[in-house]
Amino acid sequence: MRKALSLTITKSAAAELLRQSAFGGSPGEMHIDLLPDSLDEGWLYIRLRVGQQMGVPIARTDGITLFAPSDQLNLLQGLKLDYFCDLSGGGFVISAPEGAQSSGCGTGFNMNPRD
Repeated sequence: MRKALSLTITKSAAAELLRQSAFGGSPGEMHIDLLPDSLDEGWLYIRLRVGQQMGVPIARTDGITLFAPSDQLNLLQGLKLDYFCDLSGGGFVISAPEGAQSSGCGTGFNMNPRD
């Protein structure tokens, strides 16, 4: 097995990932990948799914293993996945890599921001 990538999962994100993985029938296994925006402006947004989805393990914590496509490892290196919840709902957010612009909703980033 490969060495885990340095992607940080907060306690709140780990708890929600574990809940979703159990509900989805694959306890302890979740998959993250980055999807391009539909307008082709360079934005990448996270997508989380239950199971391994043919990915490689990139992070483990608190009973959850997070998998990702091997061709996206460089984009996920050093990022932090968090989960927030309030009266209006909840959702996952991810930090942006150094030099990238964060999306307003916190679920993505742009590696080639326009000035």
